[in-house]
Amino acid sequence: MIRIAIQAKGRLSEESAELLTEAGLAADESKRKLVARCKWFPMEILYLRDDDIPQAVSMGVADIGIVGLNEVEEKQFPVDKIYSFSFGKCRMSLALPRGEEYRDINYFEGKRVATSYPNILENYLKNEGIKAEIHQIAGSVEIAPSVGLADAIFDIVSTGGTLISNGLKEVVTVMESHAVLIATPGLEESKREILDQLVVRFESVERSKGMKYLLMNLPRNVIDDAIKLLPGMRSPTILPLAQDGWCSVHVAVYERDLWQKLEKLKSLGAEGILVLSLEKMVP
Repeated sequence: MIRIAIQAKGRLSEESAELLTEAGLAADESKRKLVARCKWFPMEILYLRDDDIPQAVSMGVADIGIVGLNEVEEKQFPVDKIYSFSFGKCRMSLALPRGEEYRDINYFEGKRVATSYPNILENYLKNEGIKAEIHQIAGSVEIAPSVGLADAIFDIVSTGGTLISNGLKEVVTVMESHAVLIATPGLEESKREILDQLVVRFESVERSKGMKYLLMNLPRNVIDDAIKLLPGMRSPTILPLAQDGWCSVHVAVYERDLWQKLEKLKSLGAEGILVLSLEKMVP
């Protein structure tokens, strides 16, 4: 049995829960419970605040956890970073009132900066040789300049809409963040084996995102050109058709490239093109 910690609510809560469901790890109890048991896998799900997850994993209260890299870097608890996910992307940035003139990082010398991430900010400013007053605020960091609590802020930025609505502008990106899978250092062998199984499932879900599965009929004499266009995971699957001179080609492609590739395939003589959703790609 292994225990995984995910956010009970907040930025990564829904995406983490969706990942577990797609990986066949649905819980049999409501999210309102602190701990839920998976139906068909030896795993418990522990629902915590995001900033509690690094400590819980470090202490072994949870064996593994899904949390933002920013929380791992801020809390500085010893954990093993196992896997990086493609979701939960954001950036940690310095921002100041829109009317302020900004030239370079020296602007922050002697300034008061409000943040919920004092450790990340302190390390960054120290590396830049800047001495500023860091004021730690638990929430609503973006209102600090307007009420006179600070000259600038350091906070999570996703779209930038919150900054704009509070009359702020982003001037420095300090770090990029995303969801990561962390583990208790020195995890025992039996739990490490379960963790390895989980990583395979997570990779399968992640690899399928943004992918489509193409099936089409192509003249055999253009197969070489099609392979250059559709490299696939290793190479496309090519099967002969009953009709002489024709093949069936199966391949996975990124959705972002789909329409461009379809146009080129049509020009090569592709017919009967089918575009299917791709649920899982097991590595």
